[in-house]
Amino acid sequence: MPKITLPFSLEEESKISLIAGVDEAGRGPLAGDVIAAAVILEHSAPLEGLTDSKKLSPRQREKLFPLIQEKAIAYAIGRASVEEIDTLNILHASLLAMQRAVAGLNIPPEFIYVDGNRYPELPCPARAVVKGDSRVASIAAASVLAKVIRDQEMVALDAEFPGYGLAQHKGYPTQAHMEALETLGPSRLHRKSFGPVAELLK
Repeated sequence: MPKITLPFSLEEESKISLIAGVDEAGRGPLAGDVIAAAVILEHSAPLEGLTDSKKLSPRQREKLFPLIQEKAIAYAIGRASVEEIDTLNILHASLLAMQRAVAGLNIPPEFIYVDGNRYPELPCPARAVVKGDSRVASIAAASVLAKVIRDQEMVALDAEFPGYGLAQHKGYPTQAHMEALETLGPSRLHRKSFGPVAELLK
């Protein structure tokens, strides 16, 4: 796996000790909340195998999940609900979830890296990093936490909303999910503002 480094110069990095990485999981699914995580890692103690959660197998993510929680200086989870997604749109709901994750940190960061090309209003200087989950260790750690927690929640919700296959596709618009939606109709877990769901509600 490629080595992840912070996009700081060594001189800049030496002056900042508490750098948080922020990422989200669940922008694309048709169902469920969007989950964000904020993580502050120790610069001098990199986690072996850490990279963008999408490049890791479920087993690799599950293995890294407790290690990140154990080794992180601080971490927190934020979310935006299905209702907030439908009210605000998925972009602004994702940014809200990120704000909530940062607000949940019990140690305030001095600088924040956010995955993507934009970031919400935050309590300290921040920078958006395109493909940051492959470039910044703390963002990669946040991506793993957010992904694992969201996947676990969707597996648990599968029992509450049977027939949709949530444990398998985690709410993404797979063929099986679309067929289940056609048969069962949308549940209260589904995002009514998303095109495929909105079409079924007409």
